[in-house]
Amino acid sequence: QVQLVESGGGLVQAGGSLRLSCTVSGIIFSIHHMGWYRQAPGEQRELVASITVGNTPKYVDAVKGRFTISRDNAKNTVYLQMNSLKPEDTGVYYCNAGRLPWSEGGYWGQGTQVTISS
Repeated sequence: QVQLVESGGGLVQAGGSLRLSCTVSGIIFSIHHMGWYRQAPGEQRELVASITVGNTPKYVDAVKGRFTISRDNAKNTVYLQMNSLKPEDTGVYYCNAGRLPWSEGGYWGQGTQVTISS
């Protein structure tokens, strides 16, 4: 059974930081490209950051310089360090795993809520 379990969400003030984690089981983590997606209220889910099996990261323009994606293959975990948070970063953050880089994969976590107050 494949499981992606996110943690680390919460409520913080603008300018604050959060670190999201996603621990994966049931698949070979090291051969899956990983991504973090965000769904804001009333909007579609969008890719925020992704990282390849070779550790190459990619970010949407809105988070460049503020967010850092990383992975630890020994712990089957992908992280999203979020700094200088803004109210527009509010949403449910989902972890995603797949076999193609920069693409939505077939495995999803349940999501973790991030709320940024102004």
